[in-house]
Amino acid sequence: MRRLAALLAAVLALSACGSSDPAAEPTAAPVAPSATEVVDATEASEPPAVSAPASTSADSATPAPTPAPIPALPTPQVITGGEGPTGDLLYVSRDWATDWSTRTIDLDELRIGIQLVPIRDRIPPIDNPDFAPASEAGWADQEPGLLLVVGETARFYPLAMLIVHEIVNDEIEGRPVLVTYCPLCNSALVFDPVVDGLLLRFGTSGLLRNSDLVMWDDATESLWQQIGGEGLVGAYAGHRLAVIPAAIVSWGDFTAGYPDGVVLAPPGRSASSYGRNPYVQYTSRSAPIPGFFDSTILDDRYPALERTVGVTVNGHDKAYPFSVVQANRAVNDTVAGVPIVVVWSPGTADALDSSVTAGGVDVGAALAFDRRVDGEVLEFSPLGQGRFTDDRTGSTWNVLGQAVEGELAGTRLDPVVHTNEFWFAWAAFHPNGEVFGP
Repeated sequence: MRRLAALLAAVLALSACGSSDPAAEPTAAPVAPSATEVVDATEASEPPAVSAPASTSADSATPAPTPAPIPALPTPQVITGGEGPTGDLLYVSRDWATDWSTRTIDLDELRIGIQLVPIRDRIPPIDNPDFAPASEAGWADQEPGLLLVVGETARFYPLAMLIVHEIVNDEIEGRPVLVTYCPLCNSALVFDPVVDGLLLRFGTSGLLRNSDLVMWDDATESLWQQIGGEGLVGAYAGHRLAVIPAAIVSWGDFTAGYPDGVVLAPPGRSASSYGRNPYVQYTSRSAPIPGFFDSTILDDRYPALERTVGVTVNGHDKAYPFSVVQANRAVNDTVAGVPIVVVWSPGTADALDSSVTAGGVDVGAALAFDRRVDGEVLEFSPLGQGRFTDDRTGSTWNVLGQAVEGELAGTRLDPVVHTNEFWFAWAAFHPNGEVFGP
């Protein structure tokens, strides 16, 4: 145990993707921490008991989205046999039933992100979540959150809550969904949690790879990468979860675009207990946490913690750095034969900047859509104030891809799978991906 403590004291165990509780004193997360500082995790919630859970009009029903094609990550090579975990990884996983002999990675790539044993589900996921009408919630307009639209239901998952829980095992319109967020990478992704006909319940493993959340399922105790949804170790090594389109937007944009939407309700605690950011000035760093990321693979074409719109279309990955998208406001492009548009609008706070998630600098929201309507390809231009116009009808559109005025009013663009993770994370997981830029 002393050996484990010595190792973990050598790296920074930040709260989320580490151990998180917004009720703790703000000083628990130091400003501009050094690599030798650690966060006191003694106030973290105890892990819950693990059990398996049993182009359209904006005002009309939308069919449930079809799972997106598997992202074009390098084809995983499943390795069988060999040694299992050793040292501190063996210690923290000693009670796990994970099949370590089947994997797609070298186990040395896994990092321990939590300093308090047991590490698994130390960051407590939300199971069977409740929701409240948006009209009854009081989030600030600039509060960032994950937007998920399925059928006639639009949901907002505040990053202030996802920082604390990272995983929500949910169901929407009768369809199971896995909502995930890793603050260390700013990666918000939604997956279909049904694999080979089996509904999986996911939790936080307490491990990281390339600074990104590693999840686990309680059916086989396999380990899964959040970015890409790939099974890394165990019975599901080499499998990929299907991605469901989602986006990071502001509360103000969400309520304006979906006034009848709902928002994730606090699970057994008050809403006021959320909203503190344990990552004060994290996005001011010049590089990710050294103990969680191999600096030798850092891509220096853009600042490490610049947000990036990572688009995946027909198995093709392409990145659009925020600095490029913000400069243009609307980027019309074609990816794998599909015409897309990436739009940017101000008004969304950086949840990982200030001590309060809604108080961060305005980084805006950037979303990606298929720019075809009824088979006709549109080209978009910015109008200002988060509005855009198309070249065919002159209709006015918002950043959510909704036509709000003009001939196409009531039409909604179909989203393509895209993320807003930090550049270092996108580049690490998509080493062969294309990058849009001057």
